[in-house]
Amino acid sequence: MSQDSGARWSPTEGFSFKWVVMLPCVVVVALLALVPLLFLLWQSFLTPGSGVTAGTFTLDNYAAAYGGPGTLRLLVNSLVFAAGTSILAFVLGGSLAWMNERTNTPFKTLFFSLSIVPLVIPGIMFTIAWILIGSPKIGIINAMLQGIFSTDKVFVDVYSMLGMIWVDGLHYSPVAFLMMTAAFRSMDPSLEESALMSGASVWQVARDITFKLTWPAVFATLLILFIRAIESFEVPALLGLPVGLHVFTSAIYQAIHQYPSQTGLASAYATVLLLIAAGGIYLQSRISRHGRRYATVTGKGFRPRTIDLGRWKYLTLFLFLCYFALVVVLPFLVLLWSSFQSFYSVPSLDAVKNMTLDSYRFVLKHPNFASAVWNSMFLALSSATIVMLLTSVICWIVIRTRLPGREVLDQIAASPLVVPGIVLGLALMIFFLNYGVGVYGTIWILLIAYVARFMPYGMRYNTTSMLQIHKELEESAEMAGSSWVTTFWHILLPLLKPGLLAGWLFVVIVSMRELSSSILLYSPGSEVLSIVVWEFWEAGQFVELSALGVMFIGALFLLTMVAQILSKRFGIKES
Repeated sequence: MSQDSGARWSPTEGFSFKWVVMLPCVVVVALLALVPLLFLLWQSFLTPGSGVTAGTFTLDNYAAAYGGPGTLRLLVNSLVFAAGTSILAFVLGGSLAWMNERTNTPFKTLFFSLSIVPLVIPGIMFTIAWILIGSPKIGIINAMLQGIFSTDKVFVDVYSMLGMIWVDGLHYSPVAFLMMTAAFRSMDPSLEESALMSGASVWQVARDITFKLTWPAVFATLLILFIRAIESFEVPALLGLPVGLHVFTSAIYQAIHQYPSQTGLASAYATVLLLIAAGGIYLQSRISRHGRRYATVTGKGFRPRTIDLGRWKYLTLFLFLCYFALVVVLPFLVLLWSSFQSFYSVPSLDAVKNMTLDSYRFVLKHPNFASAVWNSMFLALSSATIVMLLTSVICWIVIRTRLPGREVLDQIAASPLVVPGIVLGLALMIFFLNYGVGVYGTIWILLIAYVARFMPYGMRYNTTSMLQIHKELEESAEMAGSSWVTTFWHILLPLLKPGLLAGWLFVVIVSMRELSSSILLYSPGSEVLSIVVWEFWEAGQFVELSALGVMFIGALFLLTMVAQILSKRFGIKES
């Protein structure tokens, strides 16, 4: 990512005020990315049940985690869940991306815009919505089918491995759609056109040419989906724990929340989960290095031509509509219906008569609601600002200088990408319990977790923007007598504004949805909106959490619309 024409550095270089800015940024990045994980590893070798400030070296935590009769089942459940989720998400998202980019399916532009909408729904709300849809006892599907066939038979059960894969696969399918859309859009379609002219069918071209030429993108997408699934917390916790289906993330949660808290056992689970995630990222990087053989884009310009599906285009349109209904419309309508009930009941004419706004009144008057809104907004705005400013300095070091070890710094700043949220929360909990600096139990530990978790996103946006700014502008300012700080603040940051704003808005949105790190770090008074939803669910307050979910999703949707408007206003392009 670095440029050879960057500023040189020498050990004998005189003091410059820029190091007063850069060195603290480097130290902060290293502390956020590495130190908590080192303490996590250290804790995994301490005597079980000894607490986090004392204990002797032992392998008992690993023996307890992986030596019992349930070890194989835990590993198999985790791998089956992650593999099934990634395959389902890819099949759905990849197929829709192909239809969108390579065919003449009607209303393609509209569907591409709508692909952003599912990303707005927080994972916990999406999971709860599907519980209300497919639960054996209260699910709408079972209630309707049991009424039609006059039976007590359970037709659909989300509290199963298949149910977990279905819900998480649907939730992550928009990620696959966006990633594969970018791959199809940048690929020269001439080979496909030649195959069609030679008599190959549309489906043969898609199978034998399109997806094979995009193999690096296919593999990278599958790996990213696998990593996201294996670190998923909401679905395993809400659907797996009630029926004894344990995966690594739910095992970590249970180890922390049992009495006494088993931080060593949780650390042992987290260490192996971290290794699996890191291994996936390593495989992805290896595939990316050897992707030249699949290159089809040359220096020649080309204009993609869509495949005429004939009458089949109405089938692909129907599939788009079904997908959008399953991922957005049905979950939201279920939450909206539930929010207007005094107590949860399946849709019926009798239930319509009992519609009320009491659940909204309850949420607005709830003692934790106002503070949760404030905490969520404070954490989202603060973490986004810190992430974008911090990573802008790190990107300058990596791209503009020849500082020894800058590539390592780049990797360190991006490393939280492979750290599951619940693992990061556990690592920070252990670290700050050992060093009581007054952070644990406050909102500040959540801010630290958010900054660490979303640093890689700031690196991505700032790197893309900084590579487009020629260094001659900085050299001219330096020749005119400007200091590095003046140049950075008055020239670089304004030029980085489009990327900074896009990254800032993205971090704000994902921070508002964050649960997996927060679930281990929050305390009374520092709850965020996702935690309040979690507490409502644990208390069985279905209609109240539905009302909160509707307001939560509505606010995030408006925020996303504002982000898109500002993106167009400042000329920010989707990356």
